[in-house]
Amino acid sequence: MKILDRYILMSFLKTFLTVFIILMFIFVLQTIWLYIAELAGKDLGFSIIMKFLWFFTPKLIPLVLPLTILVTSLMVFGSFAEQYEFAAMKSTGISLQRAMRSLTYFILGLSLVAFIFANNVIPYSEYKWQNLRRNIAQVSPSMAIIEGQFSSIGDDFNIKVNEKSGDRDQYLKEVIIHKKNPQSPSENTTVIIAETGELASSLDSNTLSLILNKGHYYEDVQLKDGVQERINRPFAKSAFETYTINMDLTELNDTDIDKENNLNNHNMYNVSELIPEIKRLGDVYSDDIEQLTGNIYFRTGFTQFADSTYKKGGKQPDFASVLALYDLHQQVRIAGTAIDNVRSTMAALGSKKQNHRQLIKTLNKHEIALHEKFVLAFSCIILFFVGAPLGAIIRKGGMGMPMVVAVVLFLTYHFIGIFSKNSAEDGTMHPFMATWISTFIMLPLGVWLTYRATTDQGIFDFETFFNRFRFFKKK
Repeated sequence: MKILDRYILMSFLKTFLTVFIILMFIFVLQTIWLYIAELAGKDLGFSIIMKFLWFFTPKLIPLVLPLTILVTSLMVFGSFAEQYEFAAMKSTGISLQRAMRSLTYFILGLSLVAFIFANNVIPYSEYKWQNLRRNIAQVSPSMAIIEGQFSSIGDDFNIKVNEKSGDRDQYLKEVIIHKKNPQSPSENTTVIIAETGELASSLDSNTLSLILNKGHYYEDVQLKDGVQERINRPFAKSAFETYTINMDLTELNDTDIDKENNLNNHNMYNVSELIPEIKRLGDVYSDDIEQLTGNIYFRTGFTQFADSTYKKGGKQPDFASVLALYDLHQQVRIAGTAIDNVRSTMAALGSKKQNHRQLIKTLNKHEIALHEKFVLAFSCIILFFVGAPLGAIIRKGGMGMPMVVAVVLFLTYHFIGIFSKNSAEDGTMHPFMATWISTFIMLPLGVWLTYRATTDQGIFDFETFFNRFRFFKKK
């Protein structure tokens, strides 16, 4: 490697590492504030919090790495141009492309590493992070009651308190409890409201007693006598002066923070897993559509006349002529049955529509996750060829002007990607176009800036622009 290539590469690497560490530190701080409600008040050790951040940090790489490359290339090449080092290179016959050669090889290698990282490390860290997050949610339930929001205590209780007091936060004010139905865990059939409460439990006990004072107890009455009976008696209500709830914490207190849960989503798959999963989801959607159309056709009753003359091209009578064969009472019954069939079919279609919308959203998320792994690698290359020539053109180094320009460009790139991906989830935009559109927009910008920097032109030639107006004025 020549001295010039080594000098440019070392200058880039020093700035790259500095900017990467600073940006990563900023994004990690943002993560702490984002998940502070899940980490605070649960008596977690410092090692568990650091493990939480360690597993979350790889998810920040798709944001931090492209921004770091853009900022670094702007700063380094802007500093070279500001200190007339490019002018010295050009005086000896070294072009901008020749000066960028060593960095081009470095960026190509970095993009390959970024793809491998996104394909292997990020899915694994996503699984470990989601797993740890679920386990943390079950640690120290007596400490998990947070003021002003519902907190889950086990699988049966959701508790909300307005204020906690006492040396151990054992005294509660304005307590609201939602208790789930054991037969139907998805339903909150019991609501308990109390003015005050107290948490009482011995140090070695696995039972947490919640003593409530001056409150009301509401419970939905689960009847099997028909809809009308349930309408007549929708719930039972009672008042109490003191009411004690004993919650068994044996399972929760034995929670292993490192327990492996059965979790999976689109962010936990690599490319070799995403491709068959996308194919499977597509087949499920197609089979569901085919089954739905067959069921609707069967409901119409036309299958009973498959061998009739109407199916073979005979004259098909209209609905009114068929009804005319029956008396008035039978006509009313037939019309009512037809209307009921139509309503049931419309209800089934409405339910299936929601299911299909969710299935399409899941399928689109998997396709987006697949393309994002490749987009990260290409974005590193393209943003380098945007930042390097732009830094040579603006001729400003340091953390001032280059940082402002880099942040504006990256926010534009990032927000275009976010809006397009959100549109792709509900099917408004194709997932491929949604993930690649921001990169496709930056590609011609990088080519244009490289051409302008190579030919020693500015971003915009104001003199030529205004000369055109003078020409038209003379005409």
